[in-house]
Amino acid sequence: MINVTVMYPSGEGKTFDMEYYLSAHFSLVREVFGDALKAIRIDRGLSGPFPGSTPPYMVICHLTFDCAESFAALMMPNAARIMEDLPNFTNAPPTIQISEAVQ
Repeated sequence: MINVTVMYPSGEGKTFDMEYYLSAHFSLVREVFGDALKAIRIDRGLSGPFPGSTPPYMVICHLTFDCAESFAALMMPNAARIMEDLPNFTNAPPTIQISEAVQ
């Protein structure tokens, strides 16, 4: 199993529309990846390591797939479509990491 982690950094002037993200953007994500997408977890940042501190990321999304090849086969032809939707919910450029699930 692999996880595709998409992290939206927080910071001055950064915005994120969670309602749009959960409804419209994730409808698009589910449409693109279909049954290849095994699990989704979305975390909203509450704070950094100290109470009241700014979280490093506003939102972190974890997408689980069987393998990197199944993700890439669907992402490559649809990347522009997914990325073009970003300005509809955030002005924060995401950081994306592909990881192997080890435990």
